[in-house]
Amino acid sequence: MRKLLFLFLFIMTSSLYAQEVTTTYFLIRHAEKADQSKDTDLSEKGFERAAKWDQALQHISFDAVYATVYKRTQQTALPIADRNHKTIIIYDHKNPDIPKFKKETLGKTVLIAGHSNSIPGFVNALIGKSKYKEIDETNFGNLYIVTIKGDATTDYQLQF
Repeated sequence: MRKLLFLFLFIMTSSLYAQEVTTTYFLIRHAEKADQSKDTDLSEKGFERAAKWDQALQHISFDAVYATVYKRTQQTALPIADRNHKTIIIYDHKNPDIPKFKKETLGKTVLIAGHSNSIPGFVNALIGKSKYKEIDETNFGNLYIVTIKGDATTDYQLQF
């Protein structure tokens, strides 16, 4: 009986460790801004785009929503954060601690709003390759999706 119990516990423990955790990141650039000042709000078009991001991602349940300290990134992410009943978490887009970030978000589905010069680098750091270049200043429609499952990483770039 003891051997049977030990075998059962061994099989159950082994199967738990065999299951790989999946983490999914959705990364977007902030929407159109009202003016060129350092910490400006979104423009009317920007608020419309933020609502469109929320609509495009409406079937995704986010565990966490990250944005930079700037109003434009927070305003872009806010509809998604509100829909998911999440508080926006501020991150340092100039110096992100990727290993710590990956550890904190392990097994979660995460939205990250950033900037034309930071989001591609963030994606590159997540995937461990220098694949994506800075986003053109006129482009506000890139969506990057990174999925990490065990040692396997997949990444996509979509245009909206």
